[in-house]
Amino acid sequence: MKTALITGANKSIGFETARQLASQGYFIFLGSRDVKNGEQAVARLKAEGFDQIALVQLNVADPASVKAAREQVGKQATSLDLLINNAGISGGFPQAPSTTDVATIREVFDTNFFGAINVTQVFLDLLKKSPAPRIVNVTSGLGSLTLHSDPNWKYYAIKGGAYGPSKTALNAYTVALAYELRDTAFKVNAVDPGHTGTDFNNHRGPGSVEDAAKIIVKYALLDADGPTGKFFSNDMDGEGDESPW
Repeated sequence: MKTALITGANKSIGFETARQLASQGYFIFLGSRDVKNGEQAVARLKAEGFDQIALVQLNVADPASVKAAREQVGKQATSLDLLINNAGISGGFPQAPSTTDVATIREVFDTNFFGAINVTQVFLDLLKKSPAPRIVNVTSGLGSLTLHSDPNWKYYAIKGGAYGPSKTALNAYTVALAYELRDTAFKVNAVDPGHTGTDFNNHRGPGSVEDAAKIIVKYALLDADGPTGKFFSNDMDGEGDESPW
């Protein structure tokens, strides 16, 4: 049975991604910063008939938590086929670049950027044991410098000093990691699920969690001929086409 670790999977897009991958036959390691919330998420999936689920207490911004999660997963699986770096925080809005507290920016980067890197590095040995490892870094269109420079872009006015830049950095890391692993079976991509209505944005996004998870799963299940080192977005045309960096 193939295995997947999803960070921040106790709710919203992460939870729906876990559900969709479970329906594809994956054993899901459901990462959740809060144990109680994670237990509730696991119970919901099991009530739907998905028994191959294990809760992993995982705060991506805490290196000790990431290390403990690796030890737990290593006791239950000899390899990891899929890592989805989904956990993220916004830092609150608005985020005027000239006044947003540096402490807030650091906090956002600790989860969205450094946290994703640490999880990737700590779990890389298990991923290398898979015959077809996949890494999906969940990003945002707000991380695209090209789109932010286009006055005709529908989200052109939504700029900030913390969240968007953290995703720009994550995109850059995705490119670098994909290049390093270019001669292996790895596929590493950045995927923007689109402007989705969740509690992350007070349910203001037009997209559904089902469609958001669908694009993540699409690029998580790439075959050997699939792309790597690319940026895909649901906000391009609703089909998850390639986005400009």
